Amino acid sequence: MTKSTRPVCRLWLLAGVCVAAASYIPLAQAQDEAPPSVEVLQVRDDIYMIVGQGGNITMQVGDDGILIVDTQFARMSDAIMEAIREVSDLPIRYIVNTHFHGDHIGGNANLRLLGDTVTGGNMPGAVPYAEGGGAQVISHENVVLRLSGAFGGEAADPSLWPTNTFFNEEKRLHFNGEGIRIIHQPAAHTDGDVAVYFRRSDLIAAGDFYRTTSFPRIDLPGGGSYRGTIDALNNLVDLMIPVYGQDGGTLVIPGHGRLSGIGDVLDFREMVIVIGDRIDNMIDQGMSLEQVIAARPAMDYEPIYGTPGNPQATNDFVEIAYTSLMQERN
Repeated sequence: MTKSTRPVCRLWLLAGVCVAAASYIPLAQAQDEAPPSVEVLQVRDDIYMIVGQGGNITMQVGDDGILIVDTQFARMSDAIMEAIREVSDLPIRYIVNTHFHGDHIGGNANLRLLGDTVTGGNMPGAVPYAEGGGAQVISHENVVLRLSGAFGGEAADPSLWPTNTFFNEEKRLHFNGEGIRIIHQPAAHTDGDVAVYFRRSDLIAAGDFYRTTSFPRIDLPGGGSYRGTIDALNNLVDLMIPVYGQDGGTLVIPGHGRLSGIGDVLDFREMVIVIGDRIDNMIDQGMSLEQVIAARPAMDYEPIYGTPGNPQATNDFVEIAYTSLMQERN
């Protein structure tokens, strides 16, 4: 039985150490930060949005148990577990990772212990706890390849690795009476991005290829690309169905930022396409990276997606966009 729900609750966590302050910073990088709060918003009857430090968490609750999308930082786990227990005492059965960055998978090892696995994954033996209990952790296989160091770099602790991966375009579940599509978005924010579509609830957990808090953050070394981000946003729009004549209908929980409707996603997609077209045109004119940055192709979007007091954040985005678009020409 689930406890009575509360649309919003606020919890506090003692100070600690976190990993990966920005979405594209490696998992191993750490920094001290002030004690963060956690808020829980009831979005649909059975769907909740957990906001804290790091990426947003989507939680589905029902008679079968709990499914969560992403786990934020490890230091957030105690507060997140308390927030989950404010909603339900049922076990976590599934954790879905939208990609491999530490602000989205850092709590895997802790939160999986709030539940147990329903079925085995396709990588038994590769993960020490795969057969030792705990919730099943699902991702695209590129997440495990990145975390294991298969593409280069230092491997993350195996306790953070997913236990059930897929390599094709989509994995489907039926859980809590609802069809769930886990849809790979290749070469978007990273090469392991997925969007999680709750069909009955008409809600999508998008991960970091869509956010409301900044310009896109594209991890080029992690397999991301500018064109792939546009493709992922096009796919997201195709999944959404608005209420006729209104900005209602399908809802999206972004990787970072506020709950969104079709209008928010269309605005973000337009911004990405327009800035990409401008930079492409500048490349056609033979402009260097320095000249493109000086031309400020994202200037008119800075009031919405820029970082106040930090114009370098916009320059960093333009540099990544320029680099990605140049790479895609070669």
